[in-house]
Amino acid sequence: MRFTYMTLFPQLIEGYFQDSILKRAIDKGIFSFDFCNPRDFSSSRHSKVDDTAAGGGAGMLMNPQPLFDALNQFPNAYVIFTTPVGKPFVQNDAKRLAKKEHIIFVSGRYEGIDERVIERYADELFSIGDYILTGGELPSLVMSDAIARNIEGVLGNSTSLDTESFETLLLEAPSFTKPANFKNLTTPSEFLKGNHSKIATLKNALSIAKTKYFRPGQLLKYKINMRS
Repeated sequence: MRFTYMTLFPQLIEGYFQDSILKRAIDKGIFSFDFCNPRDFSSSRHSKVDDTAAGGGAGMLMNPQPLFDALNQFPNAYVIFTTPVGKPFVQNDAKRLAKKEHIIFVSGRYEGIDERVIERYADELFSIGDYILTGGELPSLVMSDAIARNIEGVLGNSTSLDTESFETLLLEAPSFTKPANFKNLTTPSEFLKGNHSKIATLKNALSIAKTKYFRPGQLLKYKINMRS
Protein backbone atom coordinates (compact mmCIF):
# COMPACT_ATOMS: atom_id res chain seq x y z
CA MET A 1 0.00 0.00 0.00
CA ARG A 2 1.19 3.48 -0.86
CA PHE A 3 -0.28 6.77 0.34
CA THR A 4 0.46 9.95 -1.62
CA TYR A 5 -0.52 13.24 -0.03
CA MET A 6 -1.17 16.02 -2.52
CA THR A 7 -0.74 19.08 -0.37
CA LEU A 8 0.82 22.52 -0.24
CA PHE A 9 2.09 21.76 3.28
CA PRO A 10 3.82 18.34 3.47
CA GLN A 11 5.37 19.25 6.82
CA LEU A 12 1.92 19.14 8.43
CA ILE A 13 1.70 15.41 7.64
CA GLU A 14 5.24 14.07 7.69
CA GLY A 15 5.77 14.15 11.45
CA TYR A 16 2.78 11.93 12.14
CA PHE A 17 4.60 8.90 10.77
CA GLN A 18 7.77 9.30 12.83
CA ASP A 19 6.68 7.23 15.83
CA SER A 20 4.58 4.34 17.11
CA ILE A 21 2.70 1.65 15.20
CA LEU A 22 2.65 3.32 11.79
CA LYS A 23 6.38 4.06 11.91
CA ARG A 24 7.10 0.38 12.60
CA ALA A 25 4.84 -0.66 9.73
CA ILE A 26 6.68 1.70 7.37
CA ASP A 27 10.06 0.37 8.54
CA LYS A 28 8.83 -3.16 7.76
CA GLY A 29 7.75 -2.11 4.27
CA ILE A 30 4.07 -2.84 4.91
CA PHE A 31 3.06 0.53 3.49
CA SER A 32 4.77 3.73 2.38
CA PHE A 33 3.93 7.39 2.00
CA ASP A 34 5.13 10.29 -0.11
CA PHE A 35 4.13 13.79 -1.11
CA CYS A 36 3.23 15.75 -4.21
CA ASN A 37 3.07 19.53 -3.96
CA PRO A 38 0.83 21.18 -6.59
CA ARG A 39 2.99 24.28 -6.37
CA ASP A 40 5.79 22.35 -8.09
CA PHE A 41 3.53 22.01 -11.16
CA SER A 42 2.33 25.59 -11.39
CA SER A 43 2.91 27.29 -14.74
CA SER A 44 2.67 30.66 -13.00
CA ARG A 45 5.84 32.75 -12.87
CA HIS A 46 5.64 32.84 -9.07
CA SER A 47 4.33 29.26 -8.61
CA LYS A 48 0.87 30.56 -7.82
CA VAL A 49 -1.79 27.91 -7.15
CA ASP A 50 -4.86 30.02 -6.30
CA ASP A 51 -7.17 32.50 -7.98
CA THR A 52 -10.38 34.40 -7.37
CA ALA A 53 -13.68 32.56 -7.67
CA ALA A 54 -15.68 33.01 -10.87
CA GLY A 55 -18.92 34.82 -10.10
CA GLY A 56 -17.45 36.49 -7.03
CA GLY A 57 -17.36 35.48 -3.42
CA ALA A 58 -14.99 35.68 -0.51
CA GLY A 59 -11.58 34.07 -0.54
CA MET A 60 -9.52 32.27 -3.17
CA LEU A 61 -9.77 28.83 -4.77
CA MET A 62 -7.06 26.41 -5.81
CA ASN A 63 -7.00 26.72 -9.58
CA PRO A 64 -7.10 23.69 -11.87
CA GLN A 65 -3.82 23.85 -13.79
CA PRO A 66 -1.35 22.75 -11.06
CA LEU A 67 -3.67 20.01 -9.80
CA PHE A 68 -4.43 18.69 -13.29
CA ASP A 69 -0.72 18.44 -14.10
CA ALA A 70 0.12 16.93 -10.71
CA LEU A 71 -2.62 14.30 -10.80
CA ASN A 72 -1.68 13.33 -14.35
CA GLN A 73 1.52 11.92 -12.87
CA PHE A 74 -0.48 9.12 -11.19
CA PRO A 75 -2.79 7.55 -13.81
CA ASN A 76 -3.38 4.34 -11.84
CA ALA A 77 -3.89 5.72 -8.33
CA TYR A 78 -7.20 5.85 -6.45
CA VAL A 79 -7.90 9.53 -5.83
CA ILE A 80 -9.73 10.78 -2.73
CA PHE A 81 -10.69 14.39 -2.14
CA THR A 82 -11.36 15.62 1.39
CA THR A 83 -14.32 18.01 1.49
CA PRO A 84 -17.14 18.91 3.90
CA VAL A 85 -19.66 18.03 1.16
CA GLY A 86 -18.33 14.47 0.78
CA LYS A 87 -20.00 11.40 2.22
CA PRO A 88 -19.15 10.59 5.85
CA PHE A 89 -16.06 8.43 6.21
CA VAL A 90 -16.83 5.28 8.25
CA GLN A 91 -15.06 2.11 9.36
CA ASN A 92 -16.32 0.06 6.42
CA ASP A 93 -14.67 2.57 4.09
CA ALA A 94 -11.38 2.13 5.94
CA LYS A 95 -11.56 -1.65 5.59
CA ARG A 96 -12.50 -1.47 1.91
CA LEU A 97 -9.81 1.06 1.01
CA ALA A 98 -7.13 -0.95 2.83
CA LYS A 99 -7.21 -3.30 -0.16
CA LYS A 100 -6.12 -0.57 -2.61
CA GLU A 101 -2.54 -0.48 -3.88
CA HIS A 102 -2.11 3.30 -4.14
CA ILE A 103 -4.29 6.07 -2.72
CA ILE A 104 -3.85 9.80 -3.29
CA PHE A 105 -5.38 12.20 -0.77
CA VAL A 106 -5.93 15.63 -2.29
CA SER A 107 -5.94 18.30 0.41
CA GLY A 108 -7.69 21.54 -0.44
CA ARG A 109 -6.75 24.93 0.93
CA TYR A 110 -8.16 28.46 0.85
CA GLU A 111 -11.91 28.28 0.07
CA GLY A 112 -11.56 24.94 -1.70
CA ILE A 113 -10.70 23.48 -5.10
CA ASP A 114 -11.98 24.34 -8.57
CA GLU A 115 -14.81 21.87 -9.16
CA ARG A 116 -13.44 20.82 -12.54
CA VAL A 117 -10.52 19.10 -10.79
CA ILE A 118 -12.92 17.07 -8.69
CA GLU A 119 -15.11 16.18 -11.67
CA ARG A 120 -12.12 14.95 -13.66
CA TYR A 121 -10.10 13.06 -11.07
CA ALA A 122 -12.11 12.14 -7.98
CA ASP A 123 -12.81 8.47 -7.31
CA GLU A 124 -14.44 9.35 -3.98
CA LEU A 125 -15.17 12.41 -1.85
CA PHE A 126 -15.14 12.07 1.94
CA SER A 127 -15.91 14.21 4.96
CA ILE A 128 -14.83 13.42 8.52
CA GLY A 129 -17.53 15.59 10.11
CA ASP A 130 -19.93 18.46 9.75
CA TYR A 131 -17.49 21.26 10.45
CA ILE A 132 -14.98 23.34 8.49
CA LEU A 133 -11.20 23.07 8.79
CA THR A 134 -8.49 25.29 7.34
CA GLY A 135 -7.31 22.55 5.02
CA GLY A 136 -7.64 18.92 4.02
CA GLU A 137 -4.45 17.65 5.64
CA LEU A 138 -6.05 16.60 8.94
CA PRO A 139 -8.89 14.67 7.25
CA SER A 140 -6.31 12.99 5.01
CA LEU A 141 -4.35 11.87 8.07
CA VAL A 142 -7.47 10.68 9.88
CA MET A 143 -8.55 8.56 6.93
CA SER A 144 -5.10 7.16 6.17
CA ASP A 145 -4.60 6.20 9.82
CA ALA A 146 -7.93 4.35 9.86
CA ILE A 147 -7.09 2.66 6.55
CA ALA A 148 -3.54 1.71 7.57
CA ARG A 149 -4.73 -0.06 10.72
CA ASN A 150 -6.68 -2.44 8.49
CA ILE A 151 -3.70 -3.37 6.32
CA GLU A 152 -2.50 -6.85 7.18
CA GLY A 153 0.55 -6.77 9.42
CA VAL A 154 0.24 -3.17 10.65
CA LEU A 155 -1.19 -4.09 14.05
CA GLY A 156 0.80 -6.46 16.20
CA ASN A 157 -2.39 -8.34 17.11
CA SER A 158 -4.78 -8.21 14.16
CA THR A 159 -7.54 -9.89 16.18
CA SER A 160 -7.94 -6.64 18.12
CA LEU A 161 -9.70 -5.26 15.05
CA ASP A 162 -12.55 -7.71 15.59
CA THR A 163 -13.72 -6.19 18.87
CA GLU A 164 -13.40 -2.49 18.09
CA SER A 165 -16.28 -0.07 17.88
CA PHE A 166 -18.06 -0.05 14.50
CA GLU A 167 -17.00 -3.58 13.63
CA THR A 168 -20.55 -4.41 14.71
CA LEU A 169 -23.47 -2.04 15.17
CA LEU A 170 -22.57 -1.71 18.86
CA LEU A 171 -19.85 0.45 20.39
CA GLU A 172 -16.95 -1.37 21.99
CA ALA A 173 -17.47 -2.33 25.63
CA PRO A 174 -15.50 -0.45 28.31
CA SER A 175 -12.02 -1.83 29.01
CA PHE A 176 -10.17 -2.15 32.32
CA THR A 177 -6.66 -3.01 33.49
CA LYS A 178 -4.84 -3.55 36.80
CA PRO A 179 -5.24 -2.86 39.66
CA ALA A 180 -8.73 -4.19 40.22
CA ASN A 181 -9.34 -1.43 42.75
CA PHE A 182 -7.91 2.01 42.09
CA LYS A 183 -8.92 4.88 44.39
CA ASN A 184 -12.08 2.94 45.29
CA LEU A 185 -12.99 2.61 41.58
CA THR A 186 -13.29 -1.09 40.77
CA THR A 187 -13.14 -3.34 37.74
CA PRO A 188 -16.37 -5.36 37.26
CA SER A 189 -15.84 -8.50 39.31
CA GLU A 190 -16.96 -10.80 36.48
CA PHE A 191 -13.94 -9.71 34.46
CA LEU A 192 -11.66 -11.15 37.14
CA LYS A 193 -13.15 -14.65 37.43
CA GLY A 194 -11.95 -16.12 34.13
CA ASN A 195 -15.36 -17.34 32.92
CA HIS A 196 -15.12 -16.27 29.27
CA SER A 197 -18.76 -16.99 28.50
CA LYS A 198 -19.96 -14.75 31.31
CA ILE A 199 -17.40 -12.11 30.41
CA ALA A 200 -18.67 -12.09 26.81
CA THR A 201 -22.27 -11.74 28.03
CA LEU A 202 -21.35 -8.85 30.31
CA LYS A 203 -19.34 -7.10 27.58
CA ASN A 204 -22.30 -7.35 25.23
CA ALA A 205 -24.59 -5.83 27.85
CA LEU A 206 -22.10 -3.03 28.47
CA SER A 207 -21.80 -2.44 24.73
CA ILE A 208 -25.58 -2.07 24.47
CA ALA A 209 -25.63 0.34 27.43
CA LYS A 210 -22.77 2.40 25.99
CA THR A 211 -24.38 2.55 22.55
CA LYS A 212 -27.73 3.54 24.05
CA TYR A 213 -26.07 6.45 25.87
CA PHE A 214 -23.70 7.73 23.18
CA ARG A 215 -25.33 6.59 19.91
CA PRO A 216 -29.05 5.85 20.40
CA GLY A 217 -29.65 5.84 16.66
CA GLN A 218 -27.00 3.18 16.26
CA LEU A 219 -28.72 1.04 18.90
CA LEU A 220 -31.96 1.21 16.96
CA LYS A 221 -30.15 -0.14 13.88
CA TYR A 222 -28.75 -2.95 16.03
CA LYS A 223 -32.20 -3.92 17.30
CA ILE A 224 -33.68 -3.89 13.80
CA ASN A 225 -30.79 -6.04 12.54
CA MET A 226 -31.30 -8.54 15.38
CA ARG A 227 -34.98 -8.90 14.51
CA SER A 228 -34.34 -9.47 10.79
